[in-house]
Amino acid sequence: MKLLMIYSNSFSYKTTTKTLENFPDINEEKEIKDSLAGFIHVEEKDEENKAKTVTKLIKNLKWAANKNGTKKIILHSFAHLSESKAAPETTKEIFDNAEERLLNSGFEVWQTPFGYFLDLKVDAPGYSQARIFKSF
Repeated sequence: MKLLMIYSNSFSYKTTTKTLENFPDINEEKEIKDSLAGFIHVEEKDEENKAKTVTKLIKNLKWAANKNGTKKIILHSFAHLSESKAAPETTKEIFDNAEERLLNSGFEVWQTPFGYFLDLKVDAPGYSQARIFKSF
């Protein structure tokens, strides 16, 4: 898994083009203030042990959110950080499991619409803990 975490004063998105036919039709626009966005790339190797992958993902997201003083986390599929890609169904399953566990830990959680290109607006402050990259 590759994980780019960006803390933002404001993160907004709008659905544009559907890219995966097997997922629901969604027309959505949303803005979330003072949040940590995880730009997440699930790799083929992550399919071997999904539970371990979810645990590492959650640990990193919670750590970065706490470093930035927020309880708001956005899960965003970003399949551009590696050449290896997991199946879309596996990626969505990992996202759903991560969301459930983060909610149970007291975080507010959003998933950007899965299977879509999105218009994004990210207002991120310029300090070191606002942008963190992890690979595991």
